[in-house]
Amino acid sequence: MPTRRGAMGRLAALLALGAWPGARAAETSGPMPGVKAIRFVAVNDFHHQNENCDPWMEKLFRQVATTENAALCFGLGDLADQGKRASLEAIRRLSALAGVPFHPCPGNHDLDESPVDGFYAAVFPDRRNYLVRHSGWQFVVIDTTEGNKWEKVTIADSTLEWLDKTLSTLDARAPTVLCTHFPLAAAVKMCPLNAEAVLSRFTNHNLRGVFGGHFHGRTSTPRGDIGLVTNACVARVRDNHDGTSEKGYLVVDGAPDGRLTSTFVEFKGV
Repeated sequence: MPTRRGAMGRLAALLALGAWPGARAAETSGPMPGVKAIRFVAVNDFHHQNENCDPWMEKLFRQVATTENAALCFGLGDLADQGKRASLEAIRRLSALAGVPFHPCPGNHDLDESPVDGFYAAVFPDRRNYLVRHSGWQFVVIDTTEGNKWEKVTIADSTLEWLDKTLSTLDARAPTVLCTHFPLAAAVKMCPLNAEAVLSRFTNHNLRGVFGGHFHGRTSTPRGDIGLVTNACVARVRDNHDGTSEKGYLVVDGAPDGRLTSTFVEFKGV
């Protein structure tokens, strides 16, 4: 059975071999053909509970809409706090206020009342494991949940199989971003037991960053030339796990050479 200690050991072995995710990034320097500058927003852990959260979420998405030149917004799971269909529908409706396409992934709390192919799939069809292309960038969005478990999670074989199929169709040289709900850095609490099974699949791709949630706190774990990032939540009904009080989201700038720069933007709610 996978364990955190085992994951750390496998990580050390991979790093010693130079097999870190995004290793191909080290082979790329300068602007890349067909790759343009891009700005996107990464928001995690909304925890919409009931209609009392609507004004809070409306203000959030209206604030996201003020992000100059943003092209995309990624919602990194736990859209709902108790898995209610009404909460998922509220986030879908209010996310339109962001003014840019909203791309969610499922979180464990989104599955509290039904499985991933239940309410979540009904409200957000084809938004479990999928690919988004924009400005020469590749965004890989995956389901890291195991039902509504919140710790000691094992990412499903169906997600790994989808990754194998999809990565074989990608341009390995193009800058790539991975979006998840559960954090994939072994040193961060609640990292899935088989996170390395995901990360190792990107060794020969130009992975530039990994953005996740679930752990409500601002962390960035270096892996070679990339960072595995989590952020504070934006929830009205939940606090941060790291003891901080600031809620907020990340505005991420991608340069034509594939470099990513993240800026934390505070959200003060209603």
